[in-house]
Amino acid sequence: MPGQVQSIARAAAILRLLASSSGRLGIGEIARSLDLPKGTAHGIVRTLQDVGFVEQDKTSGKYQLGAALLHLGTSYLDVNELRSRSINWADPLAARSGEAVRIGTLLDGKVLVVHHVFRPDDTLQTLDVGSLLPPHATALGKVLLAYDVGAANTVMQGEPEPYTRRTVVTARALSQALTKIRDNGWGAEIEEMTLGEAGIAAPIRGYGGLVVGAIGLSGPVDRVCDGQRQPRPTLVAYVRDAARAVSRDLGAARW
Repeated sequence: MPGQVQSIARAAAILRLLASSSGRLGIGEIARSLDLPKGTAHGIVRTLQDVGFVEQDKTSGKYQLGAALLHLGTSYLDVNELRSRSINWADPLAARSGEAVRIGTLLDGKVLVVHHVFRPDDTLQTLDVGSLLPPHATALGKVLLAYDVGAANTVMQGEPEPYTRRTVVTARALSQALTKIRDNGWGAEIEEMTLGEAGIAAPIRGYGGLVVGAIGLSGPVDRVCDGQRQPRPTLVAYVRDAARAVSRDLGAARW
């Protein structure tokens, strides 16, 4: 196996040094602390600055951690907290509904599945944790788009892929669907991603009511929907109750 890449190891050391410092650091201070040539330290810091991981104070010329790196850390914590807070409610939802349950959040225009509970039967199933789902063709995704204007606009301005003949692909139809989700507080998809399958989802909120994820169930259309192909009210209630429970654990006020 190849050894570590020296420049990456040094960059990581510089980031750790800046993170542990009580204030900004100059190139000389960084070089002395890590026993690096000043030119080497300067080159690495400039590269970290170019990618947004380090920022330079215009007045002092010293450096601190950048917004891009802080955002990565916050995203990691958000995803892991969302997953940890959801676990206690996802399992009961799967047991009550008899269907598979997923928790997702938006990542780079896709729905990242952060937790997945199998349908409680003996059928063959595949773990979806870490999978990226299309937001316009899934209940989880449409719920997330309904509360994220920027992400919704990006999808509507693009060319959403039609996974089935029922997939919503026009900007007008998607806009109407998202408005309905905001009005109802939950969303659904019926054979938009996979023929014969349907899903129901509801938003998970954090502090201040910000939607940070969604929880939903999915299964065969004849079990998720009634004879009129409408989501069964009992299942909708189960999903909404689970979403509220997770939201409370994340610090959201009642809504």
